[in-house]
Amino acid sequence: MQNRVVITGVGVVSPLGNTEEAFWNNLKEGVCGIDRITKFELVDGYDVTLAAEVKDFEASKYVEKREVRRLDLFSQYAIYAAKEALINAKLNMDDEDASKVGVIVGSGIGGLGTIETGMRTLIEKGPKRVSPLFIPMVIGNMGAGNVAIYTGAKGICTSIVTACASGTHSIGEAYRALQKGANDVILAGGAEAAITPLGIASFQSLTALSKSQDPKRASIPFDKERNGFVMGEGAGIVVMETLEHATKRGATILAEVVGYGATGDAYHITSPDPEGEGAARAMADAIHEAGIEPSQVDYINAHGTSTEYNDKFETLAIKKVFGADTKVPVSSTKSMTGHLLGAAGAIEVIAVTKALQEGFIPATIGYQVADEACDLDYVPNEGRKVDIEYALSNSLGFGGHNGTILLKKWKGEV
Repeated sequence: MQNRVVITGVGVVSPLGNTEEAFWNNLKEGVCGIDRITKFELVDGYDVTLAAEVKDFEASKYVEKREVRRLDLFSQYAIYAAKEALINAKLNMDDEDASKVGVIVGSGIGGLGTIETGMRTLIEKGPKRVSPLFIPMVIGNMGAGNVAIYTGAKGICTSIVTACASGTHSIGEAYRALQKGANDVILAGGAEAAITPLGIASFQSLTALSKSQDPKRASIPFDKERNGFVMGEGAGIVVMETLEHATKRGATILAEVVGYGATGDAYHITSPDPEGEGAARAMADAIHEAGIEPSQVDYINAHGTSTEYNDKFETLAIKKVFGADTKVPVSSTKSMTGHLLGAAGAIEVIAVTKALQEGFIPATIGYQVADEACDLDYVPNEGRKVDIEYALSNSLGFGGHNGTILLKKWKGEV
């Protein structure tokens, strides 16, 4: 018999705040976390000028100042979010069997900022001046590796790289591992820090980013005038436990994970399947695993990137599963946070967890112009107070990686 799996703690670093309370309150209030890029100088050639940057971040809260320089920013974000999640879960590692506490944390890109710095050093000062820590700082698995080091978790320690689905797949694979019982607890999620000169320039060249000069009309999912996503950054980590373990230690349970779908489009390196087939299967698989009907899903946190193709094809995928005339509320919190790439799915699972807890659906802000190809209920501009029992979180990554997590409101049903 498989274990039931619950979420008992959350930690977040985001453009809307670096605590659970700040992040959620700003989501509820419809705060836009997008503004002009400040992390580097916008020289000639940058048509993209907006991003959703993390603000007021102090890695030294959890990492000694002398150690901070040995960590790329994405690892700093991951450690911070993991520490916050453990505190939120009231989980003391000294009371745990460390070999039963695992880490699955993904990153779509890894240490891009360090790569840029290292390349400048190589060109300007020569190969002998490149830092010996360069490789351990940039490789994408070190979000997970550093979380394990800084928390003492010695169970499964792995990293999943599926572009913008990395955080969702990390949480889904943690769910699978906990179901099987090899671990009691897993810290799962994603981290990303790609608001860098090369990060913005490369996505700009791909024509994936919005060139809007107005922060409130830049990330506008499902709006007919959408013209690209806005780069975000940060990390989301959830503490996941077997129900048995959480109950034994008297943990406060925030939500139950009841379904996971992971599929591939096998279609294109950047575009989703135009029929939405893969995304639809991911949602259907998660719903089937939970043993419920699509009509029982009360809310969908969409991938909703604000690109022309994603929003249209995800809308189509939702209709395939829920019916062409579905009234299920669908919102994209990327309208507020921008797109955190490999961390997006993780902070969005946290948003869904809070939505279930409080019975509140965050809005899709900035929505003004309806699109005939996107005709669902996108919860425009104002969130809603409504009881939610089941909610989905979708992530769709470059390469055709689709991930869906299905959460259930916790009602104390042990």
